[in-house]
Amino acid sequence: MPEWLVLTLAMLAVCVVVVVITLVRHRAAADDEDPSETPDVIEYMTMWIGVVYAIVLGLAIAGVWEGRGAAQEHVRAEAVALHEISERVRIYPADVRDRIRDDVDAYVGHVVTTEWRVMADDGRVTERGTDLLDRVRRDVTDYEPRTDFEAQAYQPLVDQVSAADQARAARAESTGKTMPGVVWFGLIAGAVITIGMIFALQIRRTGRELVLAGLFSALIAFLLFLIWDFDAPFSRGLAASADPFLLLFPHVGG
Repeated sequence: MPEWLVLTLAMLAVCVVVVVITLVRHRAAADDEDPSETPDVIEYMTMWIGVVYAIVLGLAIAGVWEGRGAAQEHVRAEAVALHEISERVRIYPADVRDRIRDDVDAYVGHVVTTEWRVMADDGRVTERGTDLLDRVRRDVTDYEPRTDFEAQAYQPLVDQVSAADQARAARAESTGKTMPGVVWFGLIAGAVITIGMIFALQIRRTGRELVLAGLFSALIAFLLFLIWDFDAPFSRGLAASADPFLLLFPHVGG
């Protein structure tokens, strides 16, 4: 059974149970029972709806913010690893050193231009980028050190290639949306219910109440927009940037 169907049935079942219990209790109530002696349930419900929805909004914002921060950290780790490769190969022969650095620059140039646009538009990395990183790996791993000094630098270089590859894989996993559809359903439904409680409380047409109701609705809309904007770390207004690459490789055009 699909998860959305299970969720729908569960919500309907809870509503039916609450309505049935309320009707049964109402019919079984004593004739002399005075409902005015009990607190107004609508104020209690309104308070808890606001509290629960505020908690859900806070968790959602924290989740998408953490996802964006993790995506930016993957970019930084990848750029640092590639920069270390370019710097550590200075002890290699000139032809080997220049070839590795040229291939690293070609990969970085592809990432900050072509691949970055593909991530923003399609939510994926490119096969060309994978091929360019594989070329850097072959340059490093296929070289046979000729001196003890080169041999000491060989394994750290291999480790940096592995770190760059892992960071790239993590970046590829971060290109998609982080919020499941069922969470968006809950956020939007909660917003409708929370704002709808304004009318349940019989809002008057005084200027102060109308301003407060408008500001309250605008705040919820802003928070939902903030979650939507952070939901795709590489494709929207407050997206993760390629600045770590451009900072460490300033000669590569962005």
